[in-house]
Amino acid sequence: MQPLDYTFYQQPTIELAKSLLGKILVKETSGGVASGIIVETEAYMGPEDRAAHSFGNKRTKRTEVMFGPPGYVYTYVMHTHCLVNVVSGEVDHPEAVLIRAVEPYEGTHLMYQRRGEKKKETELTNGPGKLTKALGIVKEDYGLPFFKSPIYIAESEEEVLPDISSGPRIGIENSGEAKEYPWRFWLTGNKFVSK
Repeated sequence: MQPLDYTFYQQPTIELAKSLLGKILVKETSGGVASGIIVETEAYMGPEDRAAHSFGNKRTKRTEVMFGPPGYVYTYVMHTHCLVNVVSGEVDHPEAVLIRAVEPYEGTHLMYQRRGEKKKETELTNGPGKLTKALGIVKEDYGLPFFKSPIYIAESEEEVLPDISSGPRIGIENSGEAKEYPWRFWLTGNKFVSK
């Protein structure tokens, strides 16, 4: 599998959030390669979006990568779980797309090792903290490019136009009107979409 070219990430954030659906998120580790088809994303629209870490142009050590060019890894830890985002938007306009769920594609044995042997397959990667653990994505991947290994996004071998649903984002109760924005996107009917 070949990483998508850098130019793929140079599209508006909402479009990128939809375009990522059906693509393959790949992580190479010393233990092997694990990957999953992206089935759910959420767009975060930067300074004007109360749910975004960069709301109000808040620039911190954690959000610094968001102020750079698109196509880079933004990881952070929330409630002990590492979450992974694709930096989007132009330089100095900090936007990102959260990858919320993937469907296991390769390296399922590694996912079971990391997540627990007794899990149902649908529970391995059906949430943003679950998928990072299953794929071996860690906070230290922060700032890496998504267009070369060890962490990258590749084209799916099946070229199908996905059936995409949208609705409000999840887990952002304290963000005023932003919690209602329909900026969560998922592959309609896919059983790996988060609960």
